[in-house]
Amino acid sequence: MTSQQIRQQFLDFFKEKGHQIVPSAPIVLKDDPTLMFSNSGMTQFKDFFLGYKEPSNVRIADTQKCLRVSGKHNDLDDVGRDTYHHTMFEMLGNWSFGDYFKKEAIDFAWELLTEVYKIPKENLYVTIFEGDASENLERDQDAYHFWKSHIHESRIINGNKKDNFWEMGESGPCGPCSEIHVDLRSEEEKAKVSGLDLVNNDHPQVVEIWNLVFMEFLRKADGSLEKLPKQNVDTGMGFERLCMALQGKKSNYDTDVFTPLIAKVEELSGKKYTGILEDEKDIAIRVVVDHIRAVAFAIADGQLPSNGGAGYVIRRILRRAISYSYRFLGMKEPFLYQLVAVLKNEMGQFFPELIKQEKLVTEVIKEEESSFLKTIEHGLKRIDLIINETISKNEKTLPGTEVFELYDTYGFPADLSRIIAEEKGLTVDEKGFDEEMEKQKQRSKKSSASKVHDWVILEEKPETFVGYDQTETETYITRYRKIENKDGEFYQIVLAKSPFYPEGGGQIGDKGILIPSYTEGFDISNPSVFDITNCSDIIEVLDTKKENNLIISLIKDLPKDAGAVFYAKVNHSERKNTQANHSVTHLLHEALRDVLGTHVEQKGSFVGPDYLRFDFSHFSKMSEDELKLVEDQVNAKIKENISLQEFRDLPIAEATEKGAMMLFGEKYGDHVRMIQFGSSKELCGGTHVKSTGEIGHFKIQTESSTAAGIRRIEAISGDKSSEYFKNLEAQLKEISSLLKSKDLTKSVERLIEENQSLKSEIESLKKEKAKGETANWKNDFQESGDKNLLVKKVSLDAGSVKDIVFQLKKEIPNSVTVIISDADQKPMITVGVSADLESKYHAGNIVKELAAAIQGGGGGNPGFATAGGKNLDGIDAAVKKAMEL
Repeated sequence: MTSQQIRQQFLDFFKEKGHQIVPSAPIVLKDDPTLMFSNSGMTQFKDFFLGYKEPSNVRIADTQKCLRVSGKHNDLDDVGRDTYHHTMFEMLGNWSFGDYFKKEAIDFAWELLTEVYKIPKENLYVTIFEGDASENLERDQDAYHFWKSHIHESRIINGNKKDNFWEMGESGPCGPCSEIHVDLRSEEEKAKVSGLDLVNNDHPQVVEIWNLVFMEFLRKADGSLEKLPKQNVDTGMGFERLCMALQGKKSNYDTDVFTPLIAKVEELSGKKYTGILEDEKDIAIRVVVDHIRAVAFAIADGQLPSNGGAGYVIRRILRRAISYSYRFLGMKEPFLYQLVAVLKNEMGQFFPELIKQEKLVTEVIKEEESSFLKTIEHGLKRIDLIINETISKNEKTLPGTEVFELYDTYGFPADLSRIIAEEKGLTVDEKGFDEEMEKQKQRSKKSSASKVHDWVILEEKPETFVGYDQTETETYITRYRKIENKDGEFYQIVLAKSPFYPEGGGQIGDKGILIPSYTEGFDISNPSVFDITNCSDIIEVLDTKKENNLIISLIKDLPKDAGAVFYAKVNHSERKNTQANHSVTHLLHEALRDVLGTHVEQKGSFVGPDYLRFDFSHFSKMSEDELKLVEDQVNAKIKENISLQEFRDLPIAEATEKGAMMLFGEKYGDHVRMIQFGSSKELCGGTHVKSTGEIGHFKIQTESSTAAGIRRIEAISGDKSSEYFKNLEAQLKEISSLLKSKDLTKSVERLIEENQSLKSEIESLKKEKAKGETANWKNDFQESGDKNLLVKKVSLDAGSVKDIVFQLKKEIPNSVTVIISDADQKPMITVGVSADLESKYHAGNIVKELAAAIQGGGGGNPGFATAGGKNLDGIDAAVKKAMEL
């Protein structure tokens, strides 16, 4: 049975049981501040479990892309070293939201495994929650009795809280669970040791394949448990492990989930995969085929590798794969990108984003590979300098601080530093390295540390967002909670009616104020006449975000009467400029597709009051003509003053039929909001102008690259665009005044001509000076063995030094010239060897040895070489070293 058939049979089975089959959510989360990635199948359904949203169907099944590389669920370091851990994996799951519970979940699981998949019953074991006295939780007797109708009680194992009480994180939905384990060992092995003794003991052939979670509690921030509004079922079956069981393999990597990728790696690397756990070559191949899946799916879902957040995690996974292939497969050129086509062929049927985004994923991975391989080459040169410096001091240990700097600043793998050190008979100061690593972790922890207290509920009422129609409203607080972070203590509040737009879709969250009804002199029925200047009761709204379907506004201090009525008012000028920028991104998106082609897709955006940033897929730099065409088209649409057409509750099928742009990596519901300005139609939750004329004017400021195949436009509109042209006009007037001319073009042309003439004069003077210096320096050569040697410290520029050295090479036979300059506060070493000594002395080799003193690098040919550095204090050491050499 192929992996495709296994996946399809699961979905067909639950469809027959009345489940709605839904597509996988994106692997990258964009609207959950508690998680970067979907790390389990239940992530996309969290709001249903918490009661914040109602599901379209009380029974759902799917296969979910998951990623576990950080936090509590972190499998990264295990990947490649065993047969079953992965970064990206598929989780087959069936869900019940207040419909069926333990009995049906257990019955479904047993039927599918034993009757559909035909797994022998004698190979299966199940675990149940044994209870926990510290939490007043009893043994799961219901699950025990339901399992007894299917399996002998000797195969039902009590599990502790760690194994059989599932929790998503420190807070959130949770509950007892029942795991199903399969024994894949041979009959001889089973006869020696019972599978009963190997369950949950990390045996590679006695593995958990399915976890049935009975979600009935909410873990609060204070650690306490409270009952969820409904009893729910959340199951997760590891697809890769299931394939291993059904295909009779001993390793996930031996199934057809991975074998096509492994075959391609074998073809490209010339290395044969044997499946040996301890073999570094085989570990590297397992790392590569696992990691390429994680990276490809993340990029396809819109997360590009970067230096922060989720992008940093993706870059780290990719670099781990590159590092392993470089070290153990001998791959010194980019090759991982060639695996994307294989992955698409194997999984594109169920995950069409791989087909749609193949070119982008391939190009981004190739570019990242090329970049990191250069980093490795640069790191090799840098570690050579560190090794030479260590050896010159007659020491045997590389400083841990320097090895850490290579790792932290340059991304050079620490393991590679250790291997190179060992080859030279050296070790790494592991204690120093670990201390630096711990310091970094503490810095990172300190910058991101926060404590979130439990909600204080004032009224159980769903809040309403009124910000599309109103920027001011009468309201009250329904709940609040305290949070603590590196910036201090704050409060998050939820309003019954909120005009504040929560950050999302690239648009920043609204700021504004709350005026309490108890404020002296304030009449809430006539708020416009109140002067807010110097009013101490007013509460500033610092930001607004969305979490678990709640619109949360951030304030510094809790009002003295949290239960009062308030008048909420959005910062009007910021909202006005922000929504102008948001509307113009829609016009920009359409213009880019018209000018560049329909391959253009939005890949990210930032929309604030001061500027907009728009990332899009395109594989070359835009020309000036293309930029002008785009800018002109957008401004033409602005001048047309096209009215906004807003469809707030449109069935997604109808939105698709209307031709609305839908972004990959976004999870859309059954009903969506569509924003239309003429021919521009996009699904969007942001705030917008009522007509395009409100935007004023659109001006592109920069166009650049952010990653392979991704371009970025930064632009302004509205008030900022007006300011831009006013400033430009003022600058032109000032320049005109300075030049005492109204014809600025002619005046600047004249200045350029004068400047070129002056430059020529200066170059002539420099050459004259160099001739003089050459004459003086001839007398400074000293006989040193078989050569004439000149070592000199100067402050001349690079061009002058080069002229002098070449002149001396010609005029002084049997000579070696070393000039060390500190011009412009930048250390530079220049070495010249006369032609008659080039067979004995190599200028390039000499300069490399000297460059270590100034923390630099360089090279050249036998007759001439240069090196630049960054350590001015090392110049004297370089002079001394030159004399020694």
